[in-house]
Amino acid sequence: MDTDVFVIGSGPAGIQAAIHASRHKVSVTVAGKPSASAAAGPEMDNYFGTGHVSGSQLIAEGIRQAESTGAVFVGQNVISSSRGGDGSFRFVLDDGTEVVSKAVVIATGISREKLGIPGEKELYGKGVSYCAVCDCNFFKGRRVVIVGNESEAAISAEMMTGYASETSWVAWDMKASQVLLEKAEAAGVRIYGSKPLAIVGETKVEALELEDGTRIPMDGVFIELGARSAADIALDLDVMPELDDTIKVDTGCATEVPGVYACGDVTGKPWQVAKAVGQGCVAGTNAATFVKGER
Repeated sequence: MDTDVFVIGSGPAGIQAAIHASRHKVSVTVAGKPSASAAAGPEMDNYFGTGHVSGSQLIAEGIRQAESTGAVFVGQNVISSSRGGDGSFRFVLDDGTEVVSKAVVIATGISREKLGIPGEKELYGKGVSYCAVCDCNFFKGRRVVIVGNESEAAISAEMMTGYASETSWVAWDMKASQVLLEKAEAAGVRIYGSKPLAIVGETKVEALELEDGTRIPMDGVFIELGARSAADIALDLDVMPELDDTIKVDTGCATEVPGVYACGDVTGKPWQVAKAVGQGCVAGTNAATFVKGER
């Protein structure tokens, strides 16, 4: 699939970027699941001109607007990204679809999700991790469990089979694609369908207890509750994220790599819809003008 501008993230920032990019008569494709946006669901009372309105209503109307101008929403997560030798950007989605674009807008938001179960906070850094890619080498030849329902958990589970002696994956509300699920199973991942109840251990992780009474002995637990992070995508595109995993942009929402833009929560605080929408407008407009050779 070829597109001029590829927007990663279908929350307020990404949708606004899609609206403005497509209005400049370039092809726009948007990846991501609207329901995963931090703005989905909560009611807002501090966004200009809306009074009390739910984030889900804003997102639904925004998608309608973007689609009316030609933007295409694929409703899938990005599982890998890279730069092509010809200056293009290449991505792979959940179902294996490849997307090639001339410009990209990173608008994934930031992951603030935690399980909130006993032992998670106490054993962080003692076997509890939120990044399998970052910490995989520490668990060579050991037993690990991946916790999460989305594509990132599936990818991490398959990857960890190349490091761990035993890899389990706990997904109580499976949202990863069938393709990723089959890859994990083929790699030997043991899958559990019950929700985590507690992480057990005194000075280090010893086991994960599930709501159905199952106890999984282990040495490490990787909590991967969302899609691929903005920092991971940025690194793949040769953009160096900040120490707090945010992405540095200039006043035009451009990163250090020509053709790569970022907007919304990924650029730092304040985490507000007003800021996300404003930056989305700037990022989408500039991505389109970059494609058209006007920048």
